[in-house]
Amino acid sequence: MSIVKPFAAFRPAVKWAQLVAARPYDVMSRKEAKLEASQNAYSFLRVSRADIDLPDEVSEYAPDVYAQAKTNFDHFKNTNILIQDTSPRYYIYAQTMNNKTQVGIAALVSVDDYLNNIIKKHEFTRPVKEKDRIDHITATGLHAEPVFLTYKPISVIDDIVNRIVTIARPIYDFTTPDGVNHTLWKMANISDLVRIEQYFKEDVPSLYIADGHHRAEAAAKVCLSKRQENPNFTGKEPFNYFMAVLFPSTQVTIMDYNRLVKDLNGLTPEQILEKVSVNFTINPASKKPKPTKAHDFGMYLNKQWYKLTAKEGSYNAKHPIESLDVNILDKNILKPILGIKDQRTDSRIDFVGGIRGLQELENRVNSGEMSIAFALYPVTVNQLMTVSIAGEVMPPKSTWFEPKLRSGLFVYQM
Repeated sequence: MSIVKPFAAFRPAVKWAQLVAARPYDVMSRKEAKLEASQNAYSFLRVSRADIDLPDEVSEYAPDVYAQAKTNFDHFKNTNILIQDTSPRYYIYAQTMNNKTQVGIAALVSVDDYLNNIIKKHEFTRPVKEKDRIDHITATGLHAEPVFLTYKPISVIDDIVNRIVTIARPIYDFTTPDGVNHTLWKMANISDLVRIEQYFKEDVPSLYIADGHHRAEAAAKVCLSKRQENPNFTGKEPFNYFMAVLFPSTQVTIMDYNRLVKDLNGLTPEQILEKVSVNFTINPASKKPKPTKAHDFGMYLNKQWYKLTAKEGSYNAKHPIESLDVNILDKNILKPILGIKDQRTDSRIDFVGGIRGLQELENRVNSGEMSIAFALYPVTVNQLMTVSIAGEVMPPKSTWFEPKLRSGLFVYQM
């Protein structure tokens, strides 16, 4: 069963909360993050990706970046921009986007649950991104941003959360420039704390990583390293846990996660179309063909959009992985035609969350930065759980969740 613990978070003083709250470190380029924080000295981006405070010639993975992150966090702490609660608590975090609300519990979860597959994964991590978060945790001593977890709804947990949301006064309640409302409550009743821990332990057999595989894997590897340094560890030390927000699966929304490739692997556009036509029907599109059902794709090539539909027989419809669109694309186009052997490590491929729209794909191809783009239909929550339960792994960057958890509203210091 699932181990869930309260914690005494560092969080913004109320007057600074909206300024501190930042988009996650991994949804922006360095240039975008620097621009977003340029007029905001309080942005948590100064901790989550402190490369924005260093000259561009300094690598975003340089040791100086992680040292700067610690310096910036210490400054926030010493100037009371971030304050720490005096006792462990759960935090209720609600986000509303496009009139839909998701309400989760911010808590600590167990590294052992992650290692023992109680916290289930559906993606492999990319080594460079994994090492980045390991170095960040090691230098700062922080789990600075939560992992997004989901679980099958439990009514008794829902009842506690709904009661607090209905009757308690929130700590923070603000809307960010992207139109998402963020509201945070602190769970103050001791009996609620005890019951939440008990219900997860007794009634929630599995948690599923929705977003944050790199953060979870990094937390686990840091923990294992700490255990080697402390052979008499008890399992109760702070490094045995990492920070997460847990949402009922009925509330979460998955968006498409699209692909761009830098070159055509030595082929002409005409040769690409000929090879793609073996396993897909191809129809030129007069407007951006955002997929509306599984096994349909959009492809942008040579300033022309095409609608692709996977042909029967080109995939195994009964297999939890082989039937996924991300795998159909990988098996039939990315590997055999474009030469992308491993999406985790190949620098020729990039990934764009669906929140940016198909125009972003078009812009990056038209600019010459990329040569071809693919728009996919999103994975469903049920597919994610099915894959995780089966012990299978999706191709990297298969799921994009919105709204994103804002960073800096609660921080766990080991």
